[in-house]
Amino acid sequence: QVQLVESGGGLVQAGGSLRLSCVASGNIYSINRMAWYRQAPGKQRELVAAISSDDSTNYADSVKGRSTIASDNAKNAVYLQMSVLKPEDTGVYYCKIGYRSTWYDKALDAWGQGTLVTVSS
Repeated sequence: QVQLVESGGGLVQAGGSLRLSCVASGNIYSINRMAWYRQAPGKQRELVAAISSDDSTNYADSVKGRSTIASDNAKNAVYLQMSVLKPEDTGVYYCKIGYRSTWYDKALDAWGQGTLVTVSS
């Protein structure tokens, strides 16, 4: 089993910054991709940012230039630094990883439980 624990959410004023953290634990042999998604009230879950094992990254247009995703492979951790926050950044932020439990297993996905980010205007 694999568990993901997110932290760093909370209430932030517009224009402020925050840093989300996610640490994965459990039966992990390798991680090929780590990502942050968010779900705003009444909307579908959307990709915010992702980082692959080769350190390539991609960002949603809505956060590009305001956010940085980074990983710490030794800790099986991924971070999302967000700045110049806007009320439309409000939502539950979820961490997701693509991993293998052994070298011969197929890749699987795991999700965290989510952390709420509220940006007040």
